[in-house]
Amino acid sequence: MNFPLLTVTAAVPAVGAILTAAVPAARRTAAKWLALLFSLATLALAVLVAIRFEPGGDRYQLTESRPWIADFGVRYELGVDGIGVVLIGLTALLIPFVIAAGWHDADPLETSSKRWRPTQGFFALILMVEAMVIISFEATDVFLFYIFFEAMLIPMYFLIGGFGDRAHSGSDENAAAQRSYAAVKFLLYNLVGGLIMLAAVIGLYVVAGNFSLQEITAARAAGTLDMATNTERLLFLGFFFAFAVKAPLWPLHTWLPNAMGESTAPVAVLITAVVDKVGTFAMLRFCLGLFPDASKWATPVILVLALVSIVYGALVAVGQRDIKRLVAYASISHFGFIILGIFAMTSQGQSGATLYMVNHGLSTAALMLVAGFLISRRGSRLIADYGGVQKVAPVLAGTFLIGGLATLSLPGLAPFVSEFLVLVGTFARYPVVGIIATIGIVLAALYTLVLYQRTMTGPVKEEVRTMPDLRLREVLVVAPLVALLIGLGVYPKVLTDIVNPAVEHTMSDVKQTDPQPEVAVEAKNGEEAK
Repeated sequence: MNFPLLTVTAAVPAVGAILTAAVPAARRTAAKWLALLFSLATLALAVLVAIRFEPGGDRYQLTESRPWIADFGVRYELGVDGIGVVLIGLTALLIPFVIAAGWHDADPLETSSKRWRPTQGFFALILMVEAMVIISFEATDVFLFYIFFEAMLIPMYFLIGGFGDRAHSGSDENAAAQRSYAAVKFLLYNLVGGLIMLAAVIGLYVVAGNFSLQEITAARAAGTLDMATNTERLLFLGFFFAFAVKAPLWPLHTWLPNAMGESTAPVAVLITAVVDKVGTFAMLRFCLGLFPDASKWATPVILVLALVSIVYGALVAVGQRDIKRLVAYASISHFGFIILGIFAMTSQGQSGATLYMVNHGLSTAALMLVAGFLISRRGSRLIADYGGVQKVAPVLAGTFLIGGLATLSLPGLAPFVSEFLVLVGTFARYPVVGIIATIGIVLAALYTLVLYQRTMTGPVKEEVRTMPDLRLREVLVVAPLVALLIGLGVYPKVLTDIVNPAVEHTMSDVKQTDPQPEVAVEAKNGEEAK
């Protein structure tokens, strides 16, 4: 029997969560180090998954399959393609930085109400989210995926509602109310999407007779499974709605600014850089894989919604006064680019969308974590409360600038490659859509540079005059992210070699080929005429 590497990769953070939660209350520091140790062990396993994965091999590798709920046709089936490998790597990479950045975020907090923050619970919940996200990227049984797709809402609810941002402008009671509102809104939006998806999952079983992604896609390719057109479209909509909520796609996005604004900076990174990627990943794996004809049928509407997300998210980000909400709306715009690339139905677009998931995770993590360090020093999330920070904390300002430049996809940094591929792939099939999407690039430059100008340049405000620069722990958190943004911007081939074969399989699922350039077609016709 082969070593169950995928199971172990997901199980290690789950075991770490249980052990961390069991650490005695008085030993908070031991709990932190234990959580960090398990996150690093998970990262090592994710690296091993990437090493053992062969990009030119079978579509799904390192597979595991065991009976689970036999009476209902549910199996414990795992497998990874190139897209799953890079997203597991992203998740495992970011969690140690999330833990290190939030090292003191859940320390006991004395207030007028004598409220204490359970440190062990904070780090245990982060590890539990990691475990559920990783197994979601691995699951090839639709029902198994659905369970963890929904189960991750529970630890996220407690992270948002129970461990809010200390830099809140109101009273303790008002801050608690805002956190509660954000957590409940997050939960309700995603639960509604999940319930609709559950109906679609049951419908899929009725039609296909099993939940196995590989068996269903093979049967569809062989022509032995024939779904009625209306049935396929309804099932597609049930899946897509849940994924669009998680992604989030306009107009189902409104939970994200509240959730990120009221969370600590590390939890905000966990939301948008890790958890939300499950939604866009599932669009590629399940929507296009299970319902190729319905995906093509829905493409025009989805492209319009993606365009609205790009432009709307960027426009609202320009007018934000709250640093964290600005990053949240910028993320909505970026998710619009990812969904645009997926449904452009070109290999460049889908490769760019996958790279965008990774690069957005890195750039958002860098920007949001540095913003969190900044906010913790000043005690305010409002942009107007800052000014001249680069004169008193140059390292902080420099890393903040790099994170911001990555967010606007500056050439030479990793997000540029992915955004370029998305736009090229979109323009090849839908030139008007590609042209409109470039508005998001202009607006991204506006909100990023205005944010930097108002917080980092100009006269030094009295409240930031004594602000300390980044400490060693904080530098160790941000420096690797900056290095990755530069490294992958210069040499993205390390990821594209893994991703491209998986994209080819997805394009085959939807029976699409890349449009031929008009110049090449004309040249070919000319040769034939001769």
